[in-house]
Amino acid sequence: MMPGMDPKQMAKMMKQMGIKNEEIPATKVTIELSEGGRLVVFEPSVTKIEMQGQVTFQVSGKVHEEQEAGEDDIKMVMESAECSREEAINALRESGGDIAEAIIHLKDEGA
Repeated sequence: MMPGMDPKQMAKMMKQMGIKNEEIPATKVTIELSEGGRLVVFEPSVTKIEMQGQVTFQVSGKVHEEQEAGEDDIKMVMESAECSREEAINALRESGGDIAEAIIHLKDEGA
């Protein structure tokens, strides 16, 4: 926002320029990265902005980076914890990719 400008004046000026903005009531935003892994934004503030036929989103909040579990990690957890692939992937996500923690968590659940 421009310093010293009233938010109502700013909204009026944006409307005159054909810019529409809308707050999106999001609880979490996930961005899948091309090299694997993802960015997760918790407690996000999301604004949808439409201008000249283009739609953009502005996202801010608490960002956490998650690495995608590798195939070897998934297999190791599946074999060690005697669980399904889906359970192994979920456990690895919850543990932030820590294989030992994922296995312990799954074994504790099964006990």
